Amino acid sequence: MALSNFERMIQLAEDVFAVHNDPAQLDVDEKVMERLEKIHPATLSEHVEDDGPVVWILLIPTTIDLMNKFVAEEISETELLNKTPLNEKYEALYLCSALVLPEFRKKGLATKVGMEAIKSIQADHPIKYLFTWNFTDEGANLADSAAKYVNLPLLKRPVRKH
Repeated sequence: MALSNFERMIQLAEDVFAVHNDPAQLDVDEKVMERLEKIHPATLSEHVEDDGPVVWILLIPTTIDLMNKFVAEEISETELLNKTPLNEKYEALYLCSALVLPEFRKKGLATKVGMEAIKSIQADHPIKYLFTWNFTDEGANLADSAAKYVNLPLLKRPVRKH
């Protein structure tokens, strides 16, 4: 029996990020999703087709201080999320991840979902910076496009060599 889109998205996340092999990365589970929801409802966004999700976007609004520590490799993704204070005005937005099933790529879905999520967060927070930690060329291109679209500077955490 074929895997559902949800199962395929979970597999794609594991294939791209291999979070279980890298303690610096955020391992998204129910507890993480609850914390993200408390920070802002648009932190987790998706595009759904008949058989489930085909695009997942994860964004983390935070403080400029935490952004700078993350970009300087002083804290991990998990620390970034856990140290982000609740009920504050955030000025930095971490473009954490974008996942798209292969047959839905190059259709503008990640851009559409991502820009809607960024606009929603900007409506509630005075975002001054975007930042990222790119794992793929596609992710880097999406982050660059997002920064141009919202006309904000984009800071990048160096990618470790495997």
